[in-house]
Amino acid sequence: MSRPRYGLYAPNFGKAVNARTLADLAVEAESAEWDGFFLWDHVMHSRNQRLPMVDSLTALAAMAVNTNRIKLGTTITPLARRRPWVVARQTATLDHLSNGRMILGVGLGEPADADFELFGESGDSKVRAEKLDEGLEILTRLWSGGQVKYRGRHFQINGARFYPSPKQKPRIPIWVGGFWPNKKPFQRAARWDGVIPLSKLGSIRPQPRLVRDIITYIRENRSSRAPFDIAVIGWGTGKDLEKNAKKIRPYIDAGITWWLESLYTKQNSLRKLRERILQGPPKLPRDYSP
Repeated sequence: MSRPRYGLYAPNFGKAVNARTLADLAVEAESAEWDGFFLWDHVMHSRNQRLPMVDSLTALAAMAVNTNRIKLGTTITPLARRRPWVVARQTATLDHLSNGRMILGVGLGEPADADFELFGESGDSKVRAEKLDEGLEILTRLWSGGQVKYRGRHFQINGARFYPSPKQKPRIPIWVGGFWPNKKPFQRAARWDGVIPLSKLGSIRPQPRLVRDIITYIRENRSSRAPFDIAVIGWGTGKDLEKNAKKIRPYIDAGITWWLESLYTKQNSLRKLRERILQGPPKLPRDYSP
């Protein structure tokens, strides 16, 4: 088992957040040896929100042209509130712009009232799930470059063909978010390239034993032998090796492939974001070998 990759997990809203500052922070993250930078993807985080917001895919484009190595993605894009053919075009463009570094995280999206119902879209979880699955089917067909004819309950395509296909083959990796112990999101994740597991059992971050259960469940429901990522969101301590090891080691032992360090705070100040990024990824003792 190899060491996991370390990414940053940041909101797309707050006083410190705009496309220009995120592009600068991505450069600093790459220099500090982070492996990835992932943005939330909301249009509204709450009905009464007064904080500035940035469009995530536009910000990722700015981040892409200013970096060379770091992976870039969304955690998560609620595909049900986007037209999948538009997302197909945007993500393929981003994949070429970044030279094959795009990862697309998807899920139902929360909160349903602010991100959906406020704009006349259905917040019903069943409807959002149907749109998500149809959207993923359309997205990957359009990425293939072949002619697409599709008749779904929510979306229809009458013979479209998209060029160019994404830089990455066979496709841009798709990670699926979901709350355990709900099974449907993890059945969906098993069909794709990775999972971002959250928990309804106590802390929102699943404990290592639940991560093991989730990995076992996905393996039981997965037919492909292609690589599969397990990305857990957490909070390390930067330079405190002992505390980092105590927190992260059980997740590495459980089988995660990515640790996503959360940059979300109520203050969300640029100084605090930069301070944590420049500390670098959570460090483990040199002699630790998973």
